[in-house]
Amino acid sequence: MATTTNALKRQILSDSKTEKVTATLQSNLTNMIDLALQLKQAHWNVLGPNFRSVHLQLDEIIESVRDASDEIAERVSTLGVAPDGRASSVAEDSDLTQYPDGFQAVQDTVSQVADRLETAIKGLREGIENLEEMDHISQDMLIAISATLEKHLWMVQAQEA
Repeated sequence: MATTTNALKRQILSDSKTEKVTATLQSNLTNMIDLALQLKQAHWNVLGPNFRSVHLQLDEIIESVRDASDEIAERVSTLGVAPDGRASSVAEDSDLTQYPDGFQAVQDTVSQVADRLETAIKGLREGIENLEEMDHISQDMLIAISATLEKHLWMVQAQEA
């Protein structure tokens, strides 16, 4: 859970808005950190036909997700709250289902990755709705992140057909 700080003398939002906005952002930060870790797990453990293309595709998605987590965390800091990316917090608070252990066939990997992208996108879209009346800057950031991840989801799930 993100914690407030008195480090910033000048606040962009009221205290009540800051608390609600950063809670929404923190939830999405947690999901992005977990998603990046799970995608790396998938990347290391995928086997089978089309291995190379899925392996490389996962690295592209991971880069987008890591950039997103950094952007979200820096926005939380900008609002005067310390973001929480600790492993124990991510494990406790993530909305994503744990990735299976061991090697996974390409088709199983594609399905598992698509499921996790879908969950993360749903969290982003909930955040977009929550931020409508409170902070358009944070909302716009989540919209951009969602657009990128939705494109990745399209490209991943197109392989399930």
